[in-house]
Amino acid sequence: MSDILIHTEAGVMTLTFNRLDKKNSITAAMYAALAVALEAAREDAAVRVVVIQGHELIFSAGNDLGDFMNNPPTDESAPVWRFLHGISGFPKPVIGAVCGAAVGIGTTLLLHCDLVYAGDNAKFSLPFVNLGVCPEAASSLLLPQRLGHVRAAETLLLGEPFGAEQAQEWGLVNRILPPNEVNRFAQAQARKLADKPQSSLLETKRFMKAEQTDAVRKRMTAEGEVFARMLREPAAREAVSAFMDKRKPDFNKV
Repeated sequence: MSDILIHTEAGVMTLTFNRLDKKNSITAAMYAALAVALEAAREDAAVRVVVIQGHELIFSAGNDLGDFMNNPPTDESAPVWRFLHGISGFPKPVIGAVCGAAVGIGTTLLLHCDLVYAGDNAKFSLPFVNLGVCPEAASSLLLPQRLGHVRAAETLLLGEPFGAEQAQEWGLVNRILPPNEVNRFAQAQARKLADKPQSSLLETKRFMKAEQTDAVRKRMTAEGEVFARMLREPAAREAVSAFMDKRKPDFNKV
């Protein structure tokens, strides 16, 4: 069974993380599948809305670190950057449905969703500094805009998790629901959008994003270049080694 499930019905394309045995951690192959799906959805007039969801117990543990280090993104043709550029510039409505852990890109991809619904068990975290790398997905730009500098600094510099209520208070989540209702509710909202005039949805989203489109693209590219460099440096290798060895990393060595 595919690690990314793709289902299209009644104008809604649903992309589902389906790697529960690995906590829906994302591999290069999964990023490639997501990127191709978004490219297809962009061109297919029959697709009017996209939903990205996981399981009611877990959204995504972020990057599969072993795969990520073995297949590091070296330029913008890498699957992860193709996916991020695809979702950030996607012209149609995107809905995120999040339950359980949303780590790293599991949280930052939500910054590019138009609506986000979370289970009351959702737990968001941005541990980039703790992994010896920098933020991605233009989160170093978008989080200060959404949260203000001091809150963004707390999430990005400390990398400590925060819950659904905090995310809603900060404007990252529209509504909190019981976990077993989140995906169903997101689908219902998607159907509502799919029934609306598509030209109105497209133009409204375009106007809402117009002021930041170029800035997001530039920041994402800049972050990607630094991220790729930092992956090769000692701090990131120590962080991954410590994760694999199930020990606390010692950054005094690097």
